[in-house]
Amino acid sequence: MGSQYFDIKPVAGRIGAEIIGVNLSSNLSDDIISDIRKTLVKHKVIFFRDQQQLDADGQVAFARRFGEVTTAHPTVPSLPENPEVLDLNYGRTTSRANSWHTDVTFVDRPPLGSILRALDIPPTGGDTIWANSVTAYQDLPIHLRNLADQLWAVHSNKYDYATAFDLPEYAKAYRAVFTSTVYETLHPVVRVHPESGERGLFIGGFVRQFRGLSTTESDDILRLLQAYITRPENTVRWRWQVGDVAFWDNRATQHYAIADYGDQPRHVQRVTIVGDLPVGIDGKQSEAIKGDASEYNRREAVTA
Repeated sequence: MGSQYFDIKPVAGRIGAEIIGVNLSSNLSDDIISDIRKTLVKHKVIFFRDQQQLDADGQVAFARRFGEVTTAHPTVPSLPENPEVLDLNYGRTTSRANSWHTDVTFVDRPPLGSILRALDIPPTGGDTIWANSVTAYQDLPIHLRNLADQLWAVHSNKYDYATAFDLPEYAKAYRAVFTSTVYETLHPVVRVHPESGERGLFIGGFVRQFRGLSTTESDDILRLLQAYITRPENTVRWRWQVGDVAFWDNRATQHYAIADYGDQPRHVQRVTIVGDLPVGIDGKQSEAIKGDASEYNRREAVTA
């Protein structure tokens, strides 16, 4: 699939493409937005270089072309002047997210997608890697695929604080805020993509346990399935430049921000788009166990 409005340059064999010839701060036509969305669904993560003219307001406005925009985060405060923008100043105010995850899967409606804008990037290090969870599912041997098809996982933002003693004070404070309200949600391990119909593994760093299995059994199976997602064949690595924008399909990817830049600054800002309830291959939807994310997703709270 190509576009008459911009060039598409694949970055890796199974995931990732750069879109060339689009100024995100301009008033883009509905046709261009439609082609960007099709490119996103196909390539899972898309990149735009040289978007220095785009500010936080423009980033939010661009995100709104793809759906309703969430508040910045269920627990972490937003920029004071931009309630939709999550400010991630790593090594200063934000704990480093150097683990494989899909954004905000601990709520019942995780974001459709995330749009990240680079403000300050270290001269070396600080890359981000994305993984294609659809091709990972396709890579599974049939017996593992049959197992994954039947599994449901509890996702939560609650950390194991036994691992947090050596963290710097700002990171401990950030984790305390991150877990100030505990969320738990039951999601299918194999999710059907609502636009493409593709099946993908929907797991990552917020998975705490599989339903009906012990924590030991869950940990072992999670490691096994994660190993397929993070195989090099299923990944793309992006070397950031100031002004870059990355837009990823949160329904079909995981990502990992590499913490290899020491004390150098790395400052990015994220906007997320409201998603739908994940659906498993049996047609059943995800269920919230703990925590009300209606304010985050700007939906009316459901009362019994």
